[in-house]
Amino acid sequence: MKQLNQQILDQKLNERFQKDAANGIISGCAAIICQNGSIACEKYFGMTAPEGKQPVTEKTIFRLASMTKPITAVAVMILLSRGELKLNDPVEKYLPAYGSLRLAVLDEHNYLTDAGEVSEKVTILHLLTHTSGIGSAEVGERQHALMTEEDNRTLENAVNYFAGQGLAFEPFTAQAYSGLAAFDVLARIVEVITGEDYQAFLQREIFTPCEMKDTTFLPSAEQAGRMIVMHNREASKSVIGETFENCNFCTVPNTHYLGGAGLVSTPRDYMNFAQMLLNRGRFGSRQIIPGELVDLMATAHVPAEIMPGNERWGLGVRVITQEAYRILPVGTFGWSGAFGTHFWVDPVNQVTAVYMKNSLYDGGSGAVTAYHFEEDVFACFTC
Repeated sequence: MKQLNQQILDQKLNERFQKDAANGIISGCAAIICQNGSIACEKYFGMTAPEGKQPVTEKTIFRLASMTKPITAVAVMILLSRGELKLNDPVEKYLPAYGSLRLAVLDEHNYLTDAGEVSEKVTILHLLTHTSGIGSAEVGERQHALMTEEDNRTLENAVNYFAGQGLAFEPFTAQAYSGLAAFDVLARIVEVITGEDYQAFLQREIFTPCEMKDTTFLPSAEQAGRMIVMHNREASKSVIGETFENCNFCTVPNTHYLGGAGLVSTPRDYMNFAQMLLNRGRFGSRQIIPGELVDLMATAHVPAEIMPGNERWGLGVRVITQEAYRILPVGTFGWSGAFGTHFWVDPVNQVTAVYMKNSLYDGGSGAVTAYHFEEDVFACFTC
């Protein structure tokens, strides 16, 4: 195990954040890095709005976007640990409308066209690994574009909508990112099994025991007042990006508990979640999920034949699978969000790292800020 040099790490992040702010890449951000359960570096930089007067602090709330997905994966693992579902269960066992799915393609006019029957049933494993074909690729983008306001009003409505849409491919013959739909189906399955709404389940089973007091789909007026303003970049300068009232993710209302995107949180809250994963499912005195299920999450389940490269999908997380990745060691797992959030868990070096910004510029898994964050932390290891 390598040790982090805390002094160099602090210096590197200061330099990086100052450079990013000068180039209009951020107006404010936050980062926490822990090793062996202790904070190695905790930084809050800049302002909550371009040219604003309110600094980013430990109380600043960020939109998680797709960093909601690992939380949904843990929710599914909780039910798996209790024998209430299995990974190879067909979705139709819980949502009968998903028993008659078909394939869809886009024709030359960009219209969705029926492409015949699906030969394999979509399972919970497929949903967790972006191999279901639900809401994926160009077909999924078109399906999302055609959703009405009513379709998007609640989780149940959205899941019912996608039950009537075709798959982009046969399950487990390909992988293509499902930004919202597949994890909405997972969240709805949690609701059907437990008989309660998804927010209530997460609050009781994850947020309260992990002391994630500011993580929610439904920020209060006080919490909304602590949310960072959305950032954008124009002509190399920071500007305020567009947001929508009562929507944590784009135009999707907060009444729709998005399994793949809609939570808000603080860096400290999310660090608690990351530490729980590093501790193999334990936070404090509570075992949220068994350690072997954290191991299962952090195992690459998508074969290299359909997902070549240095990282592959685990269950709700990406997993580094090849030393050629060069920055993070093999076995590291984590996720990113469309608005620039990023985290990883490194069991080899006992490190957890959380970075948060909220920007319409430079977000998602390919964000330059996410790559630089990994690069800067990795550069501070000493043998």
